[in-house]
Amino acid sequence: MSSATATAGVAPAPVRIRPPRTAMYVSLGFLAVLLAAWQILPPALDVPRYIIPTLSECLAEFGRMWANEGLLGHTLSTALYTVLGFAIGSALGAVLGYLLGMSEFWEKVLSPYILALQIAPKVAFAPLFIMWFGYNAMPKLLVTVLIVFFPVLVNVLQAMRTIDRDLVNLARAYNLSRWSIFLKVEMPSTLPNLMAGLRIASTLAVIGVTVGELVGGNTGLGFLISYGGGQANAAMVFDAIILLTVIGILLYFAIVRVETRLLHYLPRAQV
Repeated sequence: MSSATATAGVAPAPVRIRPPRTAMYVSLGFLAVLLAAWQILPPALDVPRYIIPTLSECLAEFGRMWANEGLLGHTLSTALYTVLGFAIGSALGAVLGYLLGMSEFWEKVLSPYILALQIAPKVAFAPLFIMWFGYNAMPKLLVTVLIVFFPVLVNVLQAMRTIDRDLVNLARAYNLSRWSIFLKVEMPSTLPNLMAGLRIASTLAVIGVTVGELVGGNTGLGFLISYGGGQANAAMVFDAIILLTVIGILLYFAIVRVETRLLHYLPRAQV
């Protein structure tokens, strides 16, 4: 039998085509247009620099803040408490979500109180934390934990409610312990929802830290925003906002990277 005859019924392997980079180029072009408009339009429209500073003025202020205002220390402080508050709040939310998901009785008992705390505006707790703990890092850490806690809790609890009960019953039929059922059935089933909650929480962590620093902090980028606003230094405020955005983006993509490695077994749509 010839090789041509042997392979006649075998379909050729699909050829992977590298996705076009048009979207990336368009996005970069859009960014270039925005930066150019930021530099050109305020002077052209006679907008004062204390309202909207130009890009070059923000860059010059960035250099001054780096040299004279301890910008690196403020940035590291905000980044540290963003990550710390995110980690603590996420851990508490995930643990409580799993515990309530495994006990319908305690979920019904605690749900009204959790709902009430979730509805209450989190930023309103910042002055209270300052009265309790003083003007230090604790209030902004607690506000961050409080804001991060609920998205993770809600996503994990919802995932626990929708687990395939047939899988759980099958695990019980094989005499698996409660802990084994959690590790081998419930935890893997809820990982996608957990990671979705972590992605949402990563964007909210920056808000929590900033609120704490705005209300009563003496360090961090939120403090620089408050200080710059009091000095009518819009360039300082713009620079601090941009750095806060960068911190949030880095944390978000770090979570996305972890999610990609953990959930590599899930099928993804090919474009």
